[in-house]
Amino acid sequence: MALKALSPMRWLSGLLLLVSAANALKFDLLAHPGGESLKKERCIRNFVGSDTLVVVTSTVDGYKGDGMLVNIHVRDAIGNEYGRAKDVAGESRIVFTSHADAAFDVCFENLFSGNTKPRQNLRVVELDIDIGADAKDWSAIQATEKLKPVEAELRRIEELTGEIVREMEFLRSREQKLRDTNESTNNRVKWFGVGTTWLLVILWAWQIMYLRAYFRSKHLI
Repeated sequence: MALKALSPMRWLSGLLLLVSAANALKFDLLAHPGGESLKKERCIRNFVGSDTLVVVTSTVDGYKGDGMLVNIHVRDAIGNEYGRAKDVAGESRIVFTSHADAAFDVCFENLFSGNTKPRQNLRVVELDIDIGADAKDWSAIQATEKLKPVEAELRRIEELTGEIVREMEFLRSREQKLRDTNESTNNRVKWFGVGTTWLLVILWAWQIMYLRAYFRSKHLI
């Protein structure tokens, strides 16, 4: 019975790990000479809820002084800036707490830094974005609160489940707002159509009365 009870828990844990691993990304970042007209940022967008911990970990190959300069800029869609890192090589980490329910961008820029271009004009970037419960250091929490490994894992799964529930509630409220907007728009279109119809009927009646009066004044009817 104990093994059967643990099986769904392991399945749920594996599913949550698979979802969290989907945030990992690896790509090539080409270098360019710079300038606003030639600015070519490579941005990765993700959505985050308000007051949520986010850890952006990037690993950039190469080394400082190799003729390329990699800059990182983290900002959200409503204008909040969460971090800037210049001349990045190796592992870099930006930690922040979101200010609002909005999408945020992690942007990379690779610039030529010397007078001569290097033989290889790109750098390879590995990006990992941890949000919410995944962003916490559970090893430190386990050591600080003296939790057993199973207790720490269950607590992590509990927080992940809570985040999924909150996200579902957010989507539900957003769907409700969209439905209300749709119903309000349909109602306005309906009354606009009714008003237009009555206006056309009144105009038609006025034209008939005007033409009858005109023909009678000319003794045509």
